[in-house]
Amino acid sequence: MKRWPIILVLFFLCSSILIAQDKLEIFGYFESQMMGVEIKNAFLLLYSNKLRVDLKSSLSKNITFAANFDYITYHGKTEWNILDFLAPQVVSEVPEGMEAFYVLPFSNRTFLDNAYLKIAFKPFDLIVGKQQISLGTGYVWNPTDVFNVKDYLDPTYEQPGHNAIRLDVPLGTSYTLTTLFSPDENWEDSAKMIQLKGRISRFDFSFIAIEKVWRFHDYTEFDSESMNFLELPEKRQLLGFSTAGELLGLGVWAEYAYNKMETTKNFYELVLGTDYTFDFQTYVMIEYYRNTLGKTQYDDYTLNDWMRLMATEQKAISRDQVYVFVQHPVTDLLSAGISSIYNISDSSLALVPTLNYSLSDNVDIFAYLNLNFGAEGKAFAKNLGNGGLIRVRVYF
Repeated sequence: MKRWPIILVLFFLCSSILIAQDKLEIFGYFESQMMGVEIKNAFLLLYSNKLRVDLKSSLSKNITFAANFDYITYHGKTEWNILDFLAPQVVSEVPEGMEAFYVLPFSNRTFLDNAYLKIAFKPFDLIVGKQQISLGTGYVWNPTDVFNVKDYLDPTYEQPGHNAIRLDVPLGTSYTLTTLFSPDENWEDSAKMIQLKGRISRFDFSFIAIEKVWRFHDYTEFDSESMNFLELPEKRQLLGFSTAGELLGLGVWAEYAYNKMETTKNFYELVLGTDYTFDFQTYVMIEYYRNTLGKTQYDDYTLNDWMRLMATEQKAISRDQVYVFVQHPVTDLLSAGISSIYNISDSSLALVPTLNYSLSDNVDIFAYLNLNFGAEGKAFAKNLGNGGLIRVRVYF
């Protein structure tokens, strides 16, 4: 039985009750998006429509309820064969008879993205429910964030909600202690986090410790019981640090995380970034990322490496990358930019020209092209396809 009708009924029931009490704010957006990519001499299109409805209600001076409900429909090419994007030597690792399992379907979705209750008192703030968890200072990559993986083509797009109980305790005027618990089947598998945030001079900083089960998959073996690829969960313990501030007129940030793994090799991630806006309004940003989980030679990339990257089970397939972004306001309503990601480890490059246009206060248009320049099998190989995206969003 499908769950979305039940969710709709509950959603609108709660809305009706709060509207009757004149305590509810309703807002959100409608988003229409078309993505295209040229692959194997064919230009394929995927079109989607998304309706997001946000609810917010101040139930009392100290208690706030908020929720986000999303409905997404997909059209056009709704089944994509991942093997079409991979080099022949990688495809050769697919076990015989399993080719059909590497098709990625896009099905219409109806879901509650966030729904939480915030209780704010002087000694602490408590947030209970499905909520966004945003960690770290990096723009494209966040070593300390074990809950989300950003899309390097669109790193500012909203992140999904996660079930959690969060407690923020201010320690004086400059520090905050945050604890977070995200439940799983049992205490051992549940995620736990503790973070200390503060500010010294012109720099914000945080120290963080997280324990969470990392659910890798082996994409060369199929589990008939779960009807999915074989899951290889293992416990991950993270110790990290992040900072952001101003130095000599430049915005600067750094983020580091060391990961102790239960069975596989320990690794670390590092981000170093800086940005600057010139007097003529051109904005420039540079961010360097190292992930020692990644490979240093593209000949070593395996089917599991590629699949885990595409399934957002890991943040990168290679060790070292650098991201550069330049943007300039052409008019008051139009901004043009270009970002590039150079993969230092395998000498491949992706260029992403972008346009942002504000049609009015409530209508935005965003578009980009994705152009890959790399030999077959590299992180930004030409065989991954060149394409683009255009998105129109109307706020209400």
